Amino acid sequence: MSDAGQIGDESPEADAPHPGGPRLLADVGVTHARFALESAPLRLEQSATLNCRDYDSLPAVVTAYLEGIQGERPRHAVIAIANPVQGDEVRMTNRDWRFSIEATRRTLGLDILLVVNDFTAMAMSLPRLGRADRLRIGTGGEPQPGVIGLIGPGSGLGVSGLIPAADHWVTLGSEGGHVSFAPGNPRELDILRHAWTLFGHVSAERLLSGPGLELIWRVLAGRGTLAASAPAAVEIVAQALAEQALAVDVVDTFCGMLGSAAADLALTLGASGGIYIGGGLVPQLGRRLAQSPFRDRFEDKGRFSDYVRRIPTYLVTSQDLSLKGVSAILDQQLRLLRGDTMLLDRVRGALPGMSPAGRKVAQLLLSQPHGFVQDPIATLARNAGVSQPTVIRFCRALGFPGLLDFKRKLASGLSSSIPLQHSQVKAGDRTPDLSAKVLDNTASAILRLRDTIDAQAVGRTIRLLRAAQRIEIFGAGGAGVAGLDGQDAFLHLGIPAAVYPSARLEQAAARSLDAQAVVVAVSETGSQPELLSAVATARGRGVPVVAVTRADSPLAQNADICLAVDSVENDAAQRTMVSRILQLLMLDVMAVGVAMAARRPEPRLGVAGPEHDPHPG
Repeated sequence: MSDAGQIGDESPEADAPHPGGPRLLADVGVTHARFALESAPLRLEQSATLNCRDYDSLPAVVTAYLEGIQGERPRHAVIAIANPVQGDEVRMTNRDWRFSIEATRRTLGLDILLVVNDFTAMAMSLPRLGRADRLRIGTGGEPQPGVIGLIGPGSGLGVSGLIPAADHWVTLGSEGGHVSFAPGNPRELDILRHAWTLFGHVSAERLLSGPGLELIWRVLAGRGTLAASAPAAVEIVAQALAEQALAVDVVDTFCGMLGSAAADLALTLGASGGIYIGGGLVPQLGRRLAQSPFRDRFEDKGRFSDYVRRIPTYLVTSQDLSLKGVSAILDQQLRLLRGDTMLLDRVRGALPGMSPAGRKVAQLLLSQPHGFVQDPIATLARNAGVSQPTVIRFCRALGFPGLLDFKRKLASGLSSSIPLQHSQVKAGDRTPDLSAKVLDNTASAILRLRDTIDAQAVGRTIRLLRAAQRIEIFGAGGAGVAGLDGQDAFLHLGIPAAVYPSARLEQAAARSLDAQAVVVAVSETGSQPELLSAVATARGRGVPVVAVTRADSPLAQNADICLAVDSVENDAAQRTMVSRILQLLMLDVMAVGVAMAARRPEPRLGVAGPEHDPHPG
């Protein structure tokens, strides 16, 4: 991939074979499952299409394809499905297929299996499109480095985006098809009024989809009820291409609505890289879309017409979007997790030069990589038929200090899901999905804290704590759990510390403090009046205050230093639990920082700046 942020003729050349052998790419829809082996970047071989109705499960249809291929069997695979993917357990909405991603990976004998939503795959295909794979609609400016938007009417309305991040892209998970529909003229208002009689809420998807095209036909034909028959969406498109008057009117109305929705997406994302139209419906229109009101409506944004006029719009014409997209997802995942050299491939390459005992360990690893991560050293040695020191020597021969470091690297490379992202827990979630979401969301929050932590603020905090005679922790309610853990950590370091788990005790403590103390105020919301009053009292007595709270909270604004811990959870119960874990980790960072600085000269007490900071980050 070229530099992220711009799309041009960027289809990678099929050069050297993949170092890990061929990769399995699949696109599983409602009716058909398409497969191919990718032996080198975008070099697709042994393509096949199977009818999903002939199989009773996803593993069954994949197995049927794999049994028919020739040559080396793939160890890495990625499958796009027409279904949301949240957690390990997947239940397909348009087929009676239900499966576990991890169990499927084991059944198929794969090292890595990714399962992604098909519209996510479509979005990730955009950087690999050549100029022949798209049709420019209207004029507009040239695409600029930046965010790219994708909108796709089909059986529903898919909306996504691509965000440039260094040398790769990040897909934007979205339910943008369910925003409220906004009419742009009296005719569309009439259509909306009719839709209101049918649906409690009229989203953009109700009209910008195959069923929506049929609804528009009924309204413009004067029939006005769902019971009245209308041609299928594909037939309406065919009639419009044949210049039948009513069908042309229906399609033009549809395209005008789509132009407004695409412009809304462009404004929402700041899509300087352009807006792409895909999906299963619009590509059939071809140049009919260019003749429609689409681009005029796209540019009709009042005061921001000049802004959107500069953004190009493209109709995607490529027939291999999903396979190109899953190829990019798998390639990016492997690079992000393990770099260009894969750990298991290194072991295979080093196998001929190993000692007989080392070869036994390697063969155990290659046959049971997940078991190698989970089993203790005694079990690994017994299963390989070697001594425990031999297992350690094997790891060191590959450049790792010991077994634990080797397992950490191996575990990161065997991840069977796309990079962690937030998935909101819902009331109807089954237990496996709920478990996966809670754990994934917590892990994601920890990684987000790691990536956004203010290192200079941490350094200043450690200076304060090292110089303090006492550490006073204010943590009422749920935050008191984190406070007690922090107290325990500091007491083990020999630093006097106390936690005040109620508003009354916080107020009393604040009135008795002097400048030799430091207050650490822990709160999820950072908005309790009693806590804010106690903090104000402490600061009035010359006591520095460090806040562990949300970055935008009143507590953060009224403290000397804020160590921000933000949670994106909507559910109050899970938000409180995730925030508590982040608070515990932030207090651990402080305690470890103080311990590591124990031999450094103690600075003068005060709210230090970054200069002369022993922990500048």
